Amino acid sequence: MTDNRTTTGTTRTAPPERVETIVIGAGQTGLATAYHLTRAGRECLVLHEHARVGDQWRERYDSLQLNTPAKYDSLPGMRFPAKRFAFPTGRAMGDYLEVYADTMGLSVRGDTHVVSVDRLPEGGWRVSAEDATFLADNVVVGTGGEHHPKVPAFAGRLDPGIRQIHSHDYRNPGQLLPGPVLVVGAGQSGADIALELADAGHETVLSGTVNGEVPIRIESLRGHLAAPVLWFLANHVLTLRTPVGRKAQARVRAGGTPLVRVKRADLAAAGVDHTESRTEGVRDGRPSLADGRTLDVANVVWCTGFRQDFSFIHPAVTGPDGWPTDRGGVVADSPGLFFVGLLFQRGFYSMLIGGAGRDAAHIARQIVARRTRAGQQQGALTPA
Repeated sequence: MTDNRTTTGTTRTAPPERVETIVIGAGQTGLATAYHLTRAGRECLVLHEHARVGDQWRERYDSLQLNTPAKYDSLPGMRFPAKRFAFPTGRAMGDYLEVYADTMGLSVRGDTHVVSVDRLPEGGWRVSAEDATFLADNVVVGTGGEHHPKVPAFAGRLDPGIRQIHSHDYRNPGQLLPGPVLVVGAGQSGADIALELADAGHETVLSGTVNGEVPIRIESLRGHLAAPVLWFLANHVLTLRTPVGRKAQARVRAGGTPLVRVKRADLAAAGVDHTESRTEGVRDGRPSLADGRTLDVANVVWCTGFRQDFSFIHPAVTGPDGWPTDRGGVVADSPGLFFVGLLFQRGFYSMLIGGAGRDAAHIARQIVARRTRAGQQQGALTPA
């Protein structure tokens, strides 16, 4: 990064960089969007806050595995380097993204934390980072939804001797104190972590409702045979084009995804005390459940999800539910602003690695078409 200080120690503002399209976020959808734009001959720069591409995957818990086999984990133009029915780890996915960006020749700038995106009166957008400013015709927001961990307000009233950690920061059992653990939230990460902690010797309570589970073992032969069917459903049935898909989007965005790898039977076999009763407060410094129990635990792991926060975009583009008022990633009343990587953006496939290219191609086509229309209008205004 250029040093913008003068010899007297004062700071001068560097001129903004002008780029046709800025993509914010170097996850799978952001990189896939950059791939399609680059292949279409359009200028594109990807900004991300991490030191390395893929760090958002490397920073997940150590035992994380994808729920889709490598066969369905490729981005456009480059196969995932693993056996077809192997289930990659989070770290392997991070490494794949880093190699992908380099192999595809994508323009990516790390250590760049975007703090605001502002629509300009004359058209276009100003993207402000902590140490740089960009002017762009188009901005694609691909920051994902796992940036702002949620914990209940009463967490601050727990005894300070209880170690608290959110799943966002959890890596392995070595981070916890000896003694019992309460895992709050029975989604996929909660079930994964509860099982791991029980296997590590912790007395473990898992609190929360399970929203169903996939009825087959995804690593089994039945799982291999079912994978193409599930892939078809995710791409062609559970989409915003169908009534069942639209209902599924509401459920997914409310946190209603089923357990995939870890089942309730696995939790019971490992000795996890799973209760549907919610963790709803604090009594005498200890977490209390809706069934009246107060738990004497040494640790609490919050698997309570994340909140959406798009307040850095001006003017505001979110509705009452906190989600962007987009249509398949396109914000009609904010020309040049697009989203990728939203939960169930256009279908269930939007949340799968192998589905990233489909949404990315859609957004890239919108950007190219927008550029074409602008060129035609300019040509129409130019005297012959």
